[in-house]
Amino acid sequence: MELECFLVRCFVPTSPSILHRQSFFRESRINSSRRKNIYASLKVNAKTNIHEDDDHPFFRSAISRASYRFQETLRPEPLFVDPYAGCFAPPNLKSTDQNYCIGTRYIDDQLITVTKGVDGAKQVVLFTDGMDTRAYRLNWPSSTVIYDVSPQAVFNKASEKLRDVGAKIPRSCLLLHVPLESSDMQQLLSDKGFNGCRPSIWVFQGFPVANLASFKEILSMVGNLAMKGCLFVGELPVWLTKTEAGFKAEEWMHELFMGYGFRVRIIGYDGVARNLGQQQVAGGDPDNLLFVAEHLQFSDGQMEIWRREFQRIQEEGDEEGFEEL
Repeated sequence: MELECFLVRCFVPTSPSILHRQSFFRESRINSSRRKNIYASLKVNAKTNIHEDDDHPFFRSAISRASYRFQETLRPEPLFVDPYAGCFAPPNLKSTDQNYCIGTRYIDDQLITVTKGVDGAKQVVLFTDGMDTRAYRLNWPSSTVIYDVSPQAVFNKASEKLRDVGAKIPRSCLLLHVPLESSDMQQLLSDKGFNGCRPSIWVFQGFPVANLASFKEILSMVGNLAMKGCLFVGELPVWLTKTEAGFKAEEWMHELFMGYGFRVRIIGYDGVARNLGQQQVAGGDPDNLLFVAEHLQFSDGQMEIWRREFQRIQEEGDEEGFEEL
């Protein structure tokens, strides 16, 4: 390829895994002279950027988020390192969204915590904008299966760029795509091997939803497939909370999630920032509500196992009663 993404050249170590501070990611130690070289390499050939290929809103919003991750990665003490975001971001775009970056770090930490260990969740479902790079930049445990649910066109072009720069997921892990345009995403997840009787973690960040009904379909699907005790974490657009008048956002969230078997908790960006030792979050009301929700009900798969076991016990009881007669 004529030019590689400069971030891949500068940030990716010999190991495919990149861990951020607090032992979740391997710290990349860059001295001051090298950092000057990084900033001097910011000029990226426009041919390596997706933004000129399509002006669809899905592409624009995905590119904006990639730009936020790109700018965050270049900070002296970044919340996270995304070595691939520069492949998608226009070279002259300097905008940033600190709330989004804090939310991204919080979600990253949840993913690493929940998936680690022998008993960790090895099924990860990401509802994304198509340019999410977590499958490549996080240190996934062996045998983790990552399902990326996102717009087909965006995912295809992002995957092409990632292949061009040599991005790879960790060995023994698997990345599978589920198109947003699928007529039955729940069935397609099952067809691709998702097992409702195994632990999983679900993420919702950047996924395009047209209205509240669309998000309720997502909640229903997660509720059907996720085992009891599984987590659903992400960012919910604030505008969705304004579709039903008469409720405060937090009360509305509790009512909505509980209707699908989830106990939800809203996470304040300021609180996360303080825990990470960050300065005050960008002013103004956030565009999203950061949340983490625990599933309180059995999945369809668990209920099916329970039904079969109950039927077996009932049939054995009938047979014993017949023999006594």
